[in-house]
Amino acid sequence: MRGPSRPGWLNCSIAVSSYPIRRNTALLGLCLVLLSGVLQLAVAVATITLVLVTGIESILGLGPAIFLTAGALVALPAGRLMDRFGRVPVIAGGFVVGIVGCLLTALGCIVDSASLVILGFVGVGAMNGAVLLARTAAADMYPVEKKARAISYVLFGALFGAALGPLVFRPLFAGKDIELDTLVIPWFAAAAMCVVGLCIALLIRPDPRTIALELERAGLAGGEPRATVPAAPLRQILGRPGVPAAVLAALASFAVMAGVMNLTGYIVVGHQHEQADVFSVISLHIVGMFGLVLVVGQLIDRIGRHRSLIGGLVIMAISTVMLAWVVSIPAMSLSLFLLGLGWNLSYVAASTELVTHATPVERGRLVGFTDLVAGLLAAALALVGGLAYTEWGVAAIAIGATVAVVAPALVLLRPRRPPAAAPEPAA
Repeated sequence: MRGPSRPGWLNCSIAVSSYPIRRNTALLGLCLVLLSGVLQLAVAVATITLVLVTGIESILGLGPAIFLTAGALVALPAGRLMDRFGRVPVIAGGFVVGIVGCLLTALGCIVDSASLVILGFVGVGAMNGAVLLARTAAADMYPVEKKARAISYVLFGALFGAALGPLVFRPLFAGKDIELDTLVIPWFAAAAMCVVGLCIALLIRPDPRTIALELERAGLAGGEPRATVPAAPLRQILGRPGVPAAVLAALASFAVMAGVMNLTGYIVVGHQHEQADVFSVISLHIVGMFGLVLVVGQLIDRIGRHRSLIGGLVIMAISTVMLAWVVSIPAMSLSLFLLGLGWNLSYVAASTELVTHATPVERGRLVGFTDLVAGLLAAALALVGGLAYTEWGVAAIAIGATVAVVAPALVLLRPRRPPAAAPEPAA
């Protein structure tokens, strides 16, 4: 005689608990390790590389702008593909594009071709736009009260990329003048790192989107158990309570962080330091971005996402003010560390808020849209910042970046309407 059947939500809960969530989380973190390592090379030498192949110093912000624009333009379609086909194919595809980008950049340095270098930057930037969406995959696998920590677990992997970058690239630059020939081997090494990232991404299974759908059915993603429903229009998703504030903070924090970070290499060299010193500054910046991310994730879950959005922007403002007058490597490292820490707090809070207010079939497009706009803003800041640095020096970058984070913080400080119950997604 058969016993009473278990309710559907309980079956879903049991199914979710049987998935290798910790293993998938670790693999996603390793993807960020490899991405972070490659990005250190791009941040450190993108400005120098394009100036060397063109001979035009006034376009020093163009290299980072190309890189950031490519990542931004890829983010939204990559997010939509994630919602439709899953997270793993997009992450793996990002690494494939990164391999091609690194190889094209190396080839452009060999033959002294600006066109090849630019195409290579587009590929590396596109990889960043796709692979960074791994934080969406992390949030997919955890219930709503642990999503900030889930995102922090994966982003923590980028901390190890902060060590991997100098370990791989610093010896390749030590004692050498920065010429195009010097840049070839590092870009080949970056391509090899992307190959490793691809192999790791393909080991992630089942796809985190599958786990997210199970959580949604079981009601563990927040709210009552429910069947999967079609995605709402993006405009409707953007109007949900909490989403506009999260988007604003995400745009400001990412755009300023990425815009300043991508000009750091030229600023360091402009203060008469060696190119190899750039990796020390960038490493401390990445430690700020990810070194305390596990603590930050728990802090956000405890004090609330809105407070975290504002607090992160305030820390970033302190960092950018410092940038106006510091010149030594330790002082610049501290400034960039605080820039990364402020970004960490506000951006993780923003990402958590976004994925909380979207279903598994909406998260990719919402996060991708935010990354699209944030990346374009960062590219504009890098391009304008490069021109401003050429004309007026680092103080111009510092002032502009400070205004760009203080203004949104003031907007977020305005009294909010009482929180309303989260609306059901459109049928």
